[in-house]
Amino acid sequence: MRLRSTLSGSVEEVVPEQGRIGVYVCGVTPYTESHIGHAMSLLVYGVLIRYLRWRHADVEVRYVSNYTDVDDKIIERALELGEDPAALAQQNIDLWEAQQAALGILAPDVRPRVTTEIDGIVGAIGRILGNGHAYAVPGVGVYFRVRSLPGYGKLSHRTLDEMRAGTREEPGREKEFPLDFALWKGAKPGEPSWPSPWGPGRPGWHIECSAMAQRYLGVTFAVHGGGTDLVFPHHENEIAQAEAVTGAGSFARLWMHNGMVLRDGEKMSKSLDNVVSVAEALRLWRPDALRLFVLSKHYRQPTNLTDEAMMAAQRGVDRLSQALAEGSGGSGEPAPAGAAHRARFVEAMDEDLNTAQALAALFDLARAINRLREAGADASAERATLRELASVLGLGLLSDAQGDLSRISPAELVEITTRFGVARAATDVAGTIEALLERRQAARSERDFALSDAIREALASAGIDVQDGPQGARWSVRA
Repeated sequence: MRLRSTLSGSVEEVVPEQGRIGVYVCGVTPYTESHIGHAMSLLVYGVLIRYLRWRHADVEVRYVSNYTDVDDKIIERALELGEDPAALAQQNIDLWEAQQAALGILAPDVRPRVTTEIDGIVGAIGRILGNGHAYAVPGVGVYFRVRSLPGYGKLSHRTLDEMRAGTREEPGREKEFPLDFALWKGAKPGEPSWPSPWGPGRPGWHIECSAMAQRYLGVTFAVHGGGTDLVFPHHENEIAQAEAVTGAGSFARLWMHNGMVLRDGEKMSKSLDNVVSVAEALRLWRPDALRLFVLSKHYRQPTNLTDEAMMAAQRGVDRLSQALAEGSGGSGEPAPAGAAHRARFVEAMDEDLNTAQALAALFDLARAINRLREAGADASAERATLRELASVLGLGLLSDAQGDLSRISPAELVEITTRFGVARAATDVAGTIEALLERRQAARSERDFALSDAIREALASAGIDVQDGPQGARWSVRA
């Protein structure tokens, strides 16, 4: 497999080292609820891990992603809310992990947190100081000396002069040079702090990731990922710190960056009031539709989230689901048509994780399945291939298809949605059922059990069985 490296600007092979492919991805700073941009970034890297494990079954793929659970933003937000910073961070982490599970986002093998890695971070800072790449300012903290590394700026491809031109120089600061950055911040009254050789304080933002990546993946590992907004200064500083610790020019061999998420063509921001939270996205759209929407574009390109694009994604999920749900029987071994589409899928994924082309192979395979069905032929082998490739992309609902959607009468669904005031496109069968179940859950929350029962009975009359469980209601089409 080959990926385009931000560091070199070229497409490079992902190479195992001593039987392992190590991947580190920067996680969230849990000062508030996560937004859809966080989710879409981790969807991309989760697919990378799934594919590497499927493609290289004989190689250990170790996936590490962190939480920055102490930070200026967390402290400021906790002060605004009158809460304890640690409790606020934990609350948002709990919510985010539940949302990741709902979205089918692959969990990392290791999820280190800054607050549980202090000793390792302090040790890394000590080695950087010992190697002459940092300096301590009594009562203030420790700063990294960027001019001590000739290669500083190689990831963002900028010189010190270019970087300094965009930096506001503040008089009276203790820095030797404006671009020097904090490795350790001295404690301030009321802030969380830990002991260190330079006085009580807490880590700067950047040192945590380089220290944790090298602890769990080794001095050198295969891939480091994150959003394009992290190239500078965060990832640039990670490289500098890691090389300053080891005294060698080695850290991640390949740097991978995903594009940002736009909302209706504009950058999501609080000032524009267009930030889509994960909770809102889960209310509006199905998890598989969100996943298919993300994967329909190349990961390095910006993704424009629109209602029209999401409707198209939901229709695409239905097309794949219907192809999986049709018919039964057969050996389940890949047939010639399935083998050809599998080869296309592998070729696309091997070349810089081209999920858009990989999805095109899946949709063509779904069309081949439909043609076989119309001809009265057995397409079970092709469906087995489609199910396998869909699962590599993390399309979880497809791996457990909820029944033959073609058995449901669209007209009957329209009648049910009209009766209960649920607006949904009749062509989006699974989405319409989900919308009815959301209306039913709202009724249950309001203790309107008569309405809840009425919706369940209406669905049952249409051939849709509903089962309530601890994780919520699940539905299936009656055979």
